Amino acid sequence: MSQYVLARVVRMDGIDIGLFDYDRHNPLYYFILNGDEQIYLRYGGRDSTAVDSHLDLSSIELALAKGLELHEEYKTGRLAETPRPPSIYPRDYDLLAENTIKRGRCVECHLIGDFTALEAEEKGEFDRISGMYRSPDFRTVGIHFDVTRGLVLEKAEGSAADAGMAAGDRISHFEGTPVWTFGDLQHLYDKVDRFAESVTMTVERAGQSQDATIQLPKLWWYTDLLFRQWSIEPRVYFKSRPLTVQEKASRGIESDFASEVVNVDPVAELMGAHALQKGDVIVGVDGEQSDPVADRAELHIKLRKKAGESVMLTVIRGAETIETALKTARMSFRK
Repeated sequence: MSQYVLARVVRMDGIDIGLFDYDRHNPLYYFILNGDEQIYLRYGGRDSTAVDSHLDLSSIELALAKGLELHEEYKTGRLAETPRPPSIYPRDYDLLAENTIKRGRCVECHLIGDFTALEAEEKGEFDRISGMYRSPDFRTVGIHFDVTRGLVLEKAEGSAADAGMAAGDRISHFEGTPVWTFGDLQHLYDKVDRFAESVTMTVERAGQSQDATIQLPKLWWYTDLLFRQWSIEPRVYFKSRPLTVQEKASRGIESDFASEVVNVDPVAELMGAHALQKGDVIVGVDGEQSDPVADRAELHIKLRKKAGESVMLTVIRGAETIETALKTARMSFRK
């Protein structure tokens, strides 16, 4: 680190967020770049398990060493320049500027994420799948990292194993682009079209490189949103599991997102949000039973309804089919 000029950003007011682009709900994120503002690599990232799930002193040491190596390549012309993305600042978002800058408040990272999403929602331009479900979890396709070693796999299963990946492999490229850290890889993975059917990663094994084309399951991007500070997320205060094809057939249910309630948050009763019970099977939302994406009721609501809206649920409870109301909540986070 003594070979670096270190800068800690404590306010985002004047930062070019077009250049410094990342998932704003990461608690800690590093950019390793040069004086020409060429970004060599990123360090950071997380999943829903913990804020520091992919932060480790050993792996950041690897990243810092690689940054110095890339800098030498850049100085000698062996590393090509990358085009700088268009500049954009917090002041360029009206909703963000009105609620932070013009009130003399600190522009915090999570506020950038939330207010820019709210502004896009107000304009009818917000894509809930890619905008709300950020940074898909690699474990969904069977990739598990040895965090201390950066992009080295601890194990591979599921789609990753089917693609030929194995423990000890080091991921070196994503769709042809070199990646050096988990931060690099997660940033590119987050840019993938949510309806893509596959992605190709290059791995190094015993000094040899080989491509692995991973088949993406339908909901490869689906993650737990609980830790995210999203005002655009309709909070529903229950969780459900999708019924299997066999379970639907045996009960004569045709709903795409028929699902059994497996947990009811105690907050639901306190807020008067709904009267769902564990074991209820939700088969309809406002009379709808079809969804091209959602496989469970709460996902259908999060994708198709705005936060704060009320819906009517069609629920099978025991031998009865009932209608029961649910009011979603729009959260607000330290604004």
